[in-house]
Amino acid sequence: MKFLLRPTSKQSAALAACLEDHRQLYNAALEHRRTAYRKAGVTIRYGDQSGELKHIRADDPEGQGRWSFSSQQATLRRLDKAFGAFFTRVRQGCTPGFPRFKGRGWFDTVESPRSPGSTEASWMRVGGCSCESSRTRLKAPVES
Repeated sequence: MKFLLRPTSKQSAALAACLEDHRQLYNAALEHRRTAYRKAGVTIRYGDQSGELKHIRADDPEGQGRWSFSSQQATLRRLDKAFGAFFTRVRQGCTPGFPRFKGRGWFDTVESPRSPGSTEASWMRVGGCSCESSRTRLKAPVES
């Protein structure tokens, strides 16, 4: 389900910071995979990077550590999905299109996994934010 947010200016700044930190995580994970393969011929997968996420968050509590662990795992899954699509195209003999680094204008989504059937939307460190779905108007609760 997608939501149309109506954030306050403070919430908008927090959402922009969240987006930027997730973009940096995506780019760092891509660089990690590229470097490991180029220098040592080692293939890094989602499970490896997800396992390192705990340490990354501990080392940067005011940056990566302030966002939802699940949303960061979703960002790593997004990169893994891009690599999966790349290798599928290679096997099929199509033009592969290697996963690219994302600039500020090209990374505009942060996934927040939630339980199936839930109608609540929440964003860590952002606060309650008015949002609309296609059918109902929701008030997102503050997640602590």
